Amino acid sequence: MSSGIAIRGSRIGGSASSESERGDAAPRMRISYYCANGHETKPAFAVGADIPEEWECTKCGLPAGKDKQNTPARPHTQVYKSHLDYVKERRSADEAKQILGDALSMLRARRAAGEVIY
Repeated sequence: MSSGIAIRGSRIGGSASSESERGDAAPRMRISYYCANGHETKPAFAVGADIPEEWECTKCGLPAGKDKQNTPARPHTQVYKSHLDYVKERRSADEAKQILGDALSMLRARRAAGEVIY
C-alpha cells in the first residue's frame, strides 16, 4: 500500500458536472466556409464576434470562403529548385564553359607542377 493521500473520483482538469455549476455557455452561431475541393467547414463563433472572410479547411488545408460558388483560389506553391537551377539562372552556357575551362587548366597546371591533388 502506498503512503500519502489519494484523491478519488476526480481528475486533473476535471470539469463541473452540470452547466449550472460552470455557468451558462455564450451564445454561438455556426458559419459555413467552402474550399476549392468542395469541402464544407462550420466553425462556431460567439454571437457578435468579428467573422473572418476566409477560414482554413479542416479536411484539406486550403483556404475556404463563405461563398460556395466563388471559393478562394488555391495558393501558388513555389517549385523546389536545386543548386544547379539557381546557377543556371545566374550563368549562361557559354559562361559555364569558360569557368569550367579555366578551372581545368588551373588543375592541369597544378598537376604538371607535381602537386598532389585528390
